Amino acid sequence: MESTKTYIKPFLALSLLLILFFGINISLGSVSIPFLDTMSSVFGGKVTNTSWDYIIWSYRLPKAFTAILVGSGLALSGLLMQTLFRNPLAGPFVLGISSGASLGVALLIMGSSIFSSIAAINLVSNVSLAIISSIGSFAVLFCVIIVASRVKDTMALLIIGLMFGSITSAIVSTLSYFTNAEKLQQYVYWSFGSIGNLTWEQVTILCVLCVLGVILSIISIKTLNAMLLGENYARTLGINIKKMRYLIILAAGILAGSITAFAGPIAFIGLAVPHLTRQIFNTTNHKILVPAVLIYGAILMLICDTVAQLPSSANILPINAITSIIGAPVVIWLLVRKRKMIF
Repeated sequence: MESTKTYIKPFLALSLLLILFFGINISLGSVSIPFLDTMSSVFGGKVTNTSWDYIIWSYRLPKAFTAILVGSGLALSGLLMQTLFRNPLAGPFVLGISSGASLGVALLIMGSSIFSSIAAINLVSNVSLAIISSIGSFAVLFCVIIVASRVKDTMALLIIGLMFGSITSAIVSTLSYFTNAEKLQQYVYWSFGSIGNLTWEQVTILCVLCVLGVILSIISIKTLNAMLLGENYARTLGINIKKMRYLIILAAGILAGSITAFAGPIAFIGLAVPHLTRQIFNTTNHKILVPAVLIYGAILMLICDTVAQLPSSANILPINAITSIIGAPVVIWLLVRKRKMIF
């Protein structure tokens, strides 16, 4: 594997871009706040208008940090899945984890209208959505891990994951058919994704989960590099494929599941960022790719959020729409170009 010193300049460039877009993101919004006042507030200085402090610290900073966590986590989860399945079109939700979260939310929102006698009171809130979404995503993750213990072929596991997604999607569709328009609209709104509704406490919880996922990914770097040449080659290096497969699935599941729980299903970031990162770093070494996708994913998510919030306007576009507009052309470009993949 090549030396990491070769990539110092690209890493510095990405780090500077991350700082730049972070500053731009917290400077723009429905309320116009001068850039210098924004920076003064962030670093504890005085600002012209005291209400700006509240806007920056209670809304813009939590949203910006959420964007960083969401972009980094989904990008890394996508990289793990693409390497595990040796499939360039695998994404962080390929194992049905997002569908599990969607099922949990659908049962909470739309199930309450169908089984009104059970839901005598309105339990739908941001906290309850996060909890039930987490339960749904990790329930599917648990099922996938159990199946992984009985399946030796990684590609078979991929197909089983897709089947889990199909089953949960079918249940959600059935609930949608019987629910009323108000509840259906509420579910659709959640499916658009949102990173602007989290409190500092929720951001902290999401950060802890994402750090855990990153640590598990770092532990798996040697395995990820070996698996690029096939599972048989990895076994010759003394790697316990079954154990490490669990670890990789767990890392990707924690990242994708926790992000979906707090921000909703965010499309294309996990699929597109690993490929975009390889265009810059031109390497298969996960010692380089893991930190690179973390930074690149954070940058792309900050850009998408900046575009979505329509500066100086009270309107906010669905974040899922913006990520799809950026991510879909990348996937099309990859297919049309037919670039030789590393898998």
